[in-house]
Amino acid sequence: MKDRYEDIGLFIKDDNGIVHGGLIGSICWNWLEIYNLYVDEDIRKLGFGTKLLITAENIALDKKCDFVKLDTLSFQALDFYVKNGYTVFGTLENVGRDHKHYYLKKDL
Repeated sequence: MKDRYEDIGLFIKDDNGIVHGGLIGSICWNWLEIYNLYVDEDIRKLGFGTKLLITAENIALDKKCDFVKLDTLSFQALDFYVKNGYTVFGTLENVGRDHKHYYLKKDL
C-alpha cells in the first residue's frame, strides 16, 4: 500500500468525441476518492451517472480498494449518491451561509 496512487478519469463522449460528462478521482492507498462527477443536464436521468459510479467502483475493486469516498453540497447530488449506496459520515453546516457540505462513503 505504501506510495500507492493512481488517477482515474472516465468520460462520456458522443460519436464526435465531444465530452458530455465524466468522473475524475484517484486511488490512494486502500480507497478511491471521487473528486468530480458531472453529466450534461440534457442526458441526466438516463443512467449515465450510475454507470460512471459503477465503472469507478469496479476499478476500485480490481485495485483492491476497501471503500469509495466523495463529497457533495446540499444543492447538488446527495439523493443520487444515497440511492447508489453511499452513506453520509460527516457534514459541515452553514456552507455558503445556506447549505450543507456532505461527506459520503461506500464500502466495497
